[in-house]
Amino acid sequence: MFLSQQSAFPPAILALADGTVFIGNSIGAQGTTTGEVVFNTAMTGYQEILTDPSYCQQIVTLTYPHIGNYGINAEDIESDKVFAAGLIIKNLPLLASNFRSTETLSEYLVRSNTVSIANIDTRKLTRHLRDKGAQNGAIVGLAAGEQVSQARIDEALSAAKAAPSMKGLDLAKVVSVSQSYEWVQTEWQLFRADGTPGYGKLQDHSFHVVAYDYGVKKNILRMLAERGCRVTVVPAQTSAADVLKYQPDGVFLSNGPGDPEPCDYAIDAARTIMDSGVPTFGICLGHQIMALASGAKTFKMQNSHHGANHPVKDLDSGRVCITSQNHGFAVDLDTLPANTRATHVSLFDGTLQGMERTDRPAFCFQGHPEASPGPHDVSYLFDRFVDLMRKHKKA
Repeated sequence: MFLSQQSAFPPAILALADGTVFIGNSIGAQGTTTGEVVFNTAMTGYQEILTDPSYCQQIVTLTYPHIGNYGINAEDIESDKVFAAGLIIKNLPLLASNFRSTETLSEYLVRSNTVSIANIDTRKLTRHLRDKGAQNGAIVGLAAGEQVSQARIDEALSAAKAAPSMKGLDLAKVVSVSQSYEWVQTEWQLFRADGTPGYGKLQDHSFHVVAYDYGVKKNILRMLAERGCRVTVVPAQTSAADVLKYQPDGVFLSNGPGDPEPCDYAIDAARTIMDSGVPTFGICLGHQIMALASGAKTFKMQNSHHGANHPVKDLDSGRVCITSQNHGFAVDLDTLPANTRATHVSLFDGTLQGMERTDRPAFCFQGHPEASPGPHDVSYLFDRFVDLMRKHKKA
């Protein structure tokens, strides 16, 4: 935060599992939080990032120096609560200004009981994570009037070292809904038919899509509804047999947190659904689930992908798209079986970004084509899914 604000916020401690310690100011809830510390290079979208279920049990460092300048509004959430375990930023601006803003970032963090820290050198932290890889950490937000002590630093270090590794964690069933529901809300527009801003509502539908919720973002559902899809969202552990009872035109495998390999229920269901011939589309964790169901392997990345500026090449068109990314696991390109083919690769590190089955109407993408607030370079993948369903219905 800016120096003039420091006296208004209590101290806070950030400790990494390797012993690195940062001292800053608490801008969220008082208390202690732990998780895997990652960095995100997006310049905007802090509200969407905080409410993305894919950040469950992760503490997010935002590399852009000024976070909170446009406040918080009730419309830009990607789920019904904050899923990020904590937030790390450099500067909290003095003023928040936006015509939709209803509260400040700090007020939102306190209200959502999210422990957060500001006024640390996020460039130094980012370089540290980049060189050594993502690792567990802890934030301790002190009470008003409390000072940093060695005892509290030791407490933070112990909490960071005791946090569980992300590898082997099945978090999809943790963040998923417990009951199925219908979704009809369409995308946000600045000017709708009545001249006011807001979301629309699906009136007539051409397709029925069943979407697995492994941690689904609302804007994914909105983009499906915008394209004429009535969406039924089902819990992560729903069987393939129960999904196929809906007689869907297509099945969607959503994004989500954690390691894909322990999600055997999702892998088995995806395999059965693809074998049934129903058009299938996966994003992020859904991409990894589809790959595992097809016989490929996944691995934990040394440097995970989090940001809104990642270049991805479409191998079919040669087009380079700027994409949003949020994943710490990836599909091993060298393990793709003969009945699959790569469709997209990352131009940062060459990792697999897209795949399709050559024997089934199924494809997937590692990044986030629904990215809200952006970029939207790969939103055409939703159109591809609709075309796949249309061709399947005609056949």
